[in-house]
Amino acid sequence: MTLLQPAPASPAADSALRLSLNPVLDRSGTVDGAWWPRTRDAADELPALISAVDQRLGRAVLRVGLYEEAWEHIPRRIQAPGRQVRVGWFRSADPHLITLSIAGTAPITLLVIPPGTAEAIATAALTLAAAGTVGVRPADILDPAGPDEGVPGRDGSASWENEGGRVTDPDLARRAAG
Repeated sequence: MTLLQPAPASPAADSALRLSLNPVLDRSGTVDGAWWPRTRDAADELPALISAVDQRLGRAVLRVGLYEEAWEHIPRRIQAPGRQVRVGWFRSADPHLITLSIAGTAPITLLVIPPGTAEAIATAALTLAAAGTVGVRPADILDPAGPDEGVPGRDGSASWENEGGRVTDPDLARRAAG
């Protein structure tokens, strides 16, 4: 008699924690994966994230950096096996990103999918973030409709100009060329 055992969970997705990591982890994308916490309480959510990342990478998370205004109850340190993980916060970073400094390797950046996000949207974001995100903004991963040329405010120009870029006025460009 052959006993069938259920297939192990994919290393790229953990339904209990709702975490996805790029299996290659080459750090070439905008993010290295995504995390969908159930609440905005950092003290409650971070220990499980740290434990899962430790286990997946086989290395210790040493520090966590997150956007201060996106979280409640941010502790200065999180107890982890054999160490205290320092938690820092930023006031000017993307609110949808969290950075984990890892022992012996480069930090990883995870997209934080807001708690309460519709399951279909969150699942799509978890999948996309783990698949490679070169040139994709975090906001575009979270917005399944993505940029839409011709729709005011949906082409990314407003945020790009805010970051120091400038959209050329087509009439001005024609006058300069002619």
